[in-house]
Amino acid sequence: MSVVEDKLRSLGLSLPEVVPPLAAYQPAVRSGGYVHTSGQLPMVEGKLPLTGKVGADLTADQAKELARTCALNALAAVKSVTGNLDKIVRVVKVVGFVASATDFTGQPGVINGASELLGEVLGEAGVHARSAVGVAVLPMDSPVEVEIVVEVQE
Repeated sequence: MSVVEDKLRSLGLSLPEVVPPLAAYQPAVRSGGYVHTSGQLPMVEGKLPLTGKVGADLTADQAKELARTCALNALAAVKSVTGNLDKIVRVVKVVGFVASATDFTGQPGVINGASELLGEVLGEAGVHARSAVGVAVLPMDSPVEVEIVVEVQE
């Protein structure tokens, strides 16, 4: 067990299995000292717990929790190529997509779910640059999708 996974456990969380790809891509790819994840949906045991548009079908608070799940799934993808989350030097970038009702403008607050989780788990190494983007629709009618780029030890 790693220090990072111990921290997850202390928060009452566990690292899920890597979400299998929905199409022709890998969940994460390592290039030199960086790992890039594919967009991670908030899948839990192979299913989306909620679907639809934020601001219409679900609340920003519900979507924020889903963004936390996306971040956990992203960490699982990172571990799949590094073998150990303790190799993370820092989270460099987070990009979050929010399937939004036409009048919903709270995308940054939703993606805070992912950002806050990474900070809780990784401390200073979890502080990152970020984009939070509203979109019309996401795969499988998911309300949120998050991808991360992390620097790792060589």
